[in-house]
Amino acid sequence: MPTIKRKHLIWFCLLLLSCGYFSAMSNLEINSYLKSVVFMLPLQFAAIFYVTYLRWNRS
Repeated sequence: MPTIKRKHLIWFCLLLLSCGYFSAMSNLEINSYLKSVVFMLPLQFAAIFYVTYLRWNRS
């Protein structure tokens, strides 16, 4: 039986989280502009975290 690698497990969890987030955002009944702003928040937070992590490891 093949073992599940850690990298595959992380990608699978991210896939499940993104599907759930998309489903939740699709069902929200708010202004379309506000919905688009809220929809992009996780991507922006991930980018900030990634850039901060890279800078922290270089020094």
